[in-house]
Amino acid sequence: MNNNLKKILILGSLDEFTSLVQMAQAEGIYTIVCDGYPNGPAKKASDAFYDIDVRQIDAIADICVKEKVEHIITSFSDLLFECMVKIADKAHLPCYLLPEQLPYYRDKAVMKALFEKLDIPAPRHIRLTKDFADEAFSGMTFPVVTKPLDMYGSRGLFVLYNIAQVRSYFDHVCASSDIKEILVEEYNTGYEFNMMTWVLNGQVHVLSIADREKTATETRDVPYSSRNVYPSCLTEHVYDEAKRILSCFIAATGQTNGPLCMQFFWKPEDGIQVCEIAGRFFGYEHELLEYSSGLSIEQLLLDSLYNKEEVENALKNHSPFMNRHSAVLYFQAREGIIREQWSASAIAERKHVKKLQLFYKEGEHVTPHGPQPYAARCYITAKSRRELDHETEKIVRKMSIKDAAGKELLFRNVLGAYSR
Repeated sequence: MNNNLKKILILGSLDEFTSLVQMAQAEGIYTIVCDGYPNGPAKKASDAFYDIDVRQIDAIADICVKEKVEHIITSFSDLLFECMVKIADKAHLPCYLLPEQLPYYRDKAVMKALFEKLDIPAPRHIRLTKDFADEAFSGMTFPVVTKPLDMYGSRGLFVLYNIAQVRSYFDHVCASSDIKEILVEEYNTGYEFNMMTWVLNGQVHVLSIADREKTATETRDVPYSSRNVYPSCLTEHVYDEAKRILSCFIAATGQTNGPLCMQFFWKPEDGIQVCEIAGRFFGYEHELLEYSSGLSIEQLLLDSLYNKEEVENALKNHSPFMNRHSAVLYFQAREGIIREQWSASAIAERKHVKKLQLFYKEGEHVTPHGPQPYAARCYITAKSRRELDHETEKIVRKMSIKDAAGKELLFRNVLGAYSR
């Protein structure tokens, strides 16, 4: 083995990591992929891989030492981000954050407390144990959203309309959490945004601001994300304040480099309210940045390890005010067994469609909150926002997945309405 060979460990093997593996290999980097999915697509493309749960911090740190890797890299998931930071610390590898900084990004209560200290606007919230008193809701306005404190994967999110419902759903909220307390915050009905940035030498560089549109289901689950659009049609209204908030946040947490993302709300009459801030990029969305601007998240991540000058150049030449438009459409389904989805498959042939993925085969059982994140996901591009919206409407009308009785399993997505 060449002792001068560059070697990295990539934490995560699902679809979104395959391009990262291939891009690293094209640059002469030896790739080792690690997580608990034996058939992860990125593992098939890698030079080597390990099947081990990413939460096995010590074991993966030992792998890093044994394999003499120079860097560990991941993104797209809060859990992967958290584990990467801890593994890097154990294996004495460089990383843009340290374990003592993680609570600001991963513990919802710590994050909210920092928001209050920094006067960062956020929905009013309370932290509850199971034996909470009704008086805890003094000053709160319903409806509210519930969240586990160490949430990942959108688990435990419910929209509830009274105290009795909060009591009834308490165990469901923290079922997948190690902390048997929950966070309850007022439900914001304003426009919602996803914002991706890169921190370089303590300065926030905005990569994108996207419209995050949601569609309600027939349950008390929080409305699901049904379309993210690049760039946001409201970018100019929120850009300056959103960037200022993130600059204030990292000044307090001590982050000087690396990915930084934010979900937030905005109403013309109330301004911004921050939902959450994360130290990684959004999954299933980073492709839109490349479609709309040409900037590759995978290249940015790799260059941050081996070619920091290229990171500076990329940020200098990039603008979040993009001229090209793109969107990812998410389709959720009711529980049932799929009989036919030929009309869904046909969507892939439309000229605006860049990529279509169906997560189930005919005959398979759709399970809400199961192993598959959606029933279908579709990426589209267009020359204008108007054209993108029209194509979205056509796809939503034509997309169909039915059971044996001919019943439609898909929830019907609703497009966002904007007043600019």
